[in-house]
Amino acid sequence: MIGGLATAPANSPHLRKAGSRTAVSDLGGELGNGVEEGPMYSVAAGELKIGSMPISTTAIMPSPILLWRFKVLLFFIWGFICCKFGWDSVMRMSVDLRDLFLYEAFLYYNPLLLVTMMVWLWGINLWVFSQANVNYAKIFDLDQNHLTYREIWKCATWMTIIVPTSMTAYLYLYSHGEVSLAASQPVLLYAAVAMVLIFPFDIFYLSSRFYLLRTLWRIVFPLQAISFSDFFLADIMTSMSKVFSDLERSVCRMVHRQVATIAWFEADSVCGSHSVAIPIVLVLPYLFRLFQCLRQYKDTGERNTLLNALKYSTAVPVIFLSALKYHVFPEKWISFYRPLWLLSSVLNSLYSFYWDVTRDWDLSCFTRIFKFSKPSTISSLLHGRKWVYVWVIGSNLILRCTWTYKLSAHLRHNYLTLFTITALEMLRRFQWAFFRVENEWNKMNSKSGIQLSTIEIGNEEDKLLSSSDHSV
Repeated sequence: MIGGLATAPANSPHLRKAGSRTAVSDLGGELGNGVEEGPMYSVAAGELKIGSMPISTTAIMPSPILLWRFKVLLFFIWGFICCKFGWDSVMRMSVDLRDLFLYEAFLYYNPLLLVTMMVWLWGINLWVFSQANVNYAKIFDLDQNHLTYREIWKCATWMTIIVPTSMTAYLYLYSHGEVSLAASQPVLLYAAVAMVLIFPFDIFYLSSRFYLLRTLWRIVFPLQAISFSDFFLADIMTSMSKVFSDLERSVCRMVHRQVATIAWFEADSVCGSHSVAIPIVLVLPYLFRLFQCLRQYKDTGERNTLLNALKYSTAVPVIFLSALKYHVFPEKWISFYRPLWLLSSVLNSLYSFYWDVTRDWDLSCFTRIFKFSKPSTISSLLHGRKWVYVWVIGSNLILRCTWTYKLSAHLRHNYLTLFTITALEMLRRFQWAFFRVENEWNKMNSKSGIQLSTIEIGNEEDKLLSSSDHSV
């Protein structure tokens, strides 16, 4: 108590009474029994003041920039360690088994790596929408607790750390003879992801997880009216059909205890390349989107929904004709089925490209490339130049054709090629999202403008009618 009084300033309003001396002076008189303050008291008061002075928290806490740089340094150190251990583990294996083992390891971790990439890209989408003042929460019917782009990036950061760490542990343990421990790594990772998604307690963004699961349920069972978020996520799922196919094969191997083996190379393996489950899983996202279009036609009666359903139906022959490669004689495949597959691939690619440009993006047959009469917020912020539209349209056409070619069955073992094509499809869907949300936002603004003008006209008519009732 004495130290606290001695450390306070002499002219502090909290220690002063009206018409009285300062508290420190009164204290000094009491301590010295009325004796005048001398040099000894000044030294003692100074010691008390220094001893009781609180340490500034700003001197202890590092600056945000320094903390961010420290996190980045730790991230690069972690990445170097994972690459070092992973490379050394692969080099320990024999040349004959190395490629087979890398394919197996890639099969387990490829789906989650691509999902992580998509989460990063979605965070960039949300950041651009927020910078352009596009109310994406209204478009997707999100509640006030929806995830922002910062929270999306935080989730992506943890996924970026956890998935490669598990993959490194898998490579290291397998190369050092710990096969059972290596086999447990992807199993634990998939179980942890499933638990996080369905965890019923209010942690890990419960409302957002529930929103995602509810939307997935509505996609699988379109028993209600289709919302924008329903078919937007379903469109993204069509770009991730290969991810779902690899996910099915990984889970199948885990169920049949084939992890950390090369049983996938056997033609009669239940989870091998000849499995009929592969084309079924590949086609499911397109069927979900097809049923959504039929449900929209039932609710609205618009013919465009039937044309959109026809677009998704063109992906079905591409997938199943490609799968016949493993179930027919090679001569039959080359002479009959492959030409049909090529024809259906070209039809699906061109139809999907046309729909992207004219319907999803509403570019009105390329006229907006050369004429910007009413530029939108995202156009003026992100891509208000002609060359960007030329790039987006050209790359969309090329990647549409590439994505259809990826569905070919003979590419199943070329895992690096498949990963590259799938990643490029993610980028195509990433840039597609900007124009699709922009188009929806423009439609919502135009509808609200029409409603507002209708209300104003109605108010003016009411005023005229009310004024005519009065006698002048």
